[in-house]
Amino acid sequence: MLNYSNIKLGKWDLYDLVDDRSTSTLANLVNDIKKDVREFEANRQILKANLAASSFEGLVHKLENISEAISTVNSFAQLKYAADTSSNEAAALVLETEKLSSQISNQVLFFDLWFKKTLDNNNAQRLIDSLPSVYREYLQHKRLVAKYSLNESEEKIINTLEVTGPGALEKIYDRMTNNFEFTVVKKYGKTKRIRIFKNKEKLLSLVRSSRAYERESAYKALFNTYEKNSGVLGEIYQNLVTQWRDENISIRGFKSPISVRNIYNNIDDTTVETLLSVCKENAHLFHDYFLEKARLIGMRKLRRYDLYAPISSKNFPRIAFKNATRLVLDTFHKFEPRFGQYTERLFKENHIDSEIRNGKTGGAFCYTVAPKRTPYVLLNFDGMMRDVSTMAHEFGHAIHSMFASDKPILVSHAPLPLAETASVFGEMLLNEEIYTKLNRQKKKIFLAEQIDDIYATVMRQAFFTIFEIEAHNQIVENGVTIDNISDLYMKNLRTQFGDSIRISEDFKWEWLYIPHFYHTPFYCYAYSFGNLLVLSLYQQFS
Repeated sequence: MLNYSNIKLGKWDLYDLVDDRSTSTLANLVNDIKKDVREFEANRQILKANLAASSFEGLVHKLENISEAISTVNSFAQLKYAADTSSNEAAALVLETEKLSSQISNQVLFFDLWFKKTLDNNNAQRLIDSLPSVYREYLQHKRLVAKYSLNESEEKIINTLEVTGPGALEKIYDRMTNNFEFTVVKKYGKTKRIRIFKNKEKLLSLVRSSRAYERESAYKALFNTYEKNSGVLGEIYQNLVTQWRDENISIRGFKSPISVRNIYNNIDDTTVETLLSVCKENAHLFHDYFLEKARLIGMRKLRRYDLYAPISSKNFPRIAFKNATRLVLDTFHKFEPRFGQYTERLFKENHIDSEIRNGKTGGAFCYTVAPKRTPYVLLNFDGMMRDVSTMAHEFGHAIHSMFASDKPILVSHAPLPLAETASVFGEMLLNEEIYTKLNRQKKKIFLAEQIDDIYATVMRQAFFTIFEIEAHNQIVENGVTIDNISDLYMKNLRTQFGDSIRISEDFKWEWLYIPHFYHTPFYCYAYSFGNLLVLSLYQQFS
């Protein structure tokens, strides 16, 4: 068991990935990887239709070893950068490791293309059947998507350009936005009070304030900063969208921009279309809630600034990090001892970066390096109840990853719609635990917060995806301006909220601060899918 008195906010320890206290450690790892890759390349000539099953299995295992090694190096660079996006050293290391990864991908590409495109169906099935069953779906899916692959030289060009093309644009977006400063102006009669926020997480904590002027001033500070930088941020987005379509539609032949994500998620277009249409058709359920919430907080109609307002000025008190940790761990232990034990590993191995710092990546994430390695979790913990839920969410991801530790690296990652299952389930376990300990008045406040969160993870994410579909089509087909994209987003908001909420014009810039739009197009529906799936599973569990 953990000694909770020693639990405190802090930084993670990356030494068990790469001990960079010695300058030779990283270089030695890279040299070992390059040596293994050269040995793997020497097998090109044995790739014939009659390749022995034992030889095929050996190549798969060698590829796994290379994948784990390069993942370790890449993860070290990415996590170092996430901890401080203002660091030139970390940014340079990310670029260096991405170039290495691209180079290695090109060197081992021949094996993937041979299996997907060159090998006949009968021999492909023979080799699939020769491996343990855990590989079957993975390899069959490779054959299924083979028609979207190019020849080896073309794939190599795309791999090489990824580092200095889309990848570089995404890093520019991150470095800019993670180092923004936000100016909050509060007026007291003729007097103005100005407060500078150097961290977005601190600023966004105000959108859940019980004071209406704090909520409004926080959003205005956020959007004013993004609007001032909309020229560059919008240009980055348009270029990423254009590149996405050029590669995937024009060159690879995918049906639509979102089909790319769906196919790699192993989910059909019709299922996703159904998910989005059902969410859109049922938006009125939240309209009713927003009107009721306005009544509860004494307003005729909510403004968009008030969406996450607490229904009572008696907010839940702030909670210390060690107490939040105890609450989450006790909840997980009660449900299933392994949930608690796996989570404790994150603390014992110092794999959590929890404190808020300037330059640190905002939000939260769980990062899986390789099946046998304990994942890393980034938080920006500020003592709010929402931060405790986020902790349970990210620890759920880590638990999901650790339960897959017996799987090979090639098949250990869950597709996006399922990747959110354990995380949302972890949140629901925590919510149930908290709810049982509250008095009647607090339960009412807490339930309102849960409905707010369900809106944020189901309806909001579905409408994000609907916006992306429209934006991708408009940008490429009509050559739109950044203002046009913002108007399109505003139209999306009006459809989403109907007459239930008053939306001010500054929300037209909200899309600029959604990182998923830049890094992983069409990711957001996974939250909707995962939350609805977990609501169903949890109902059965209860």
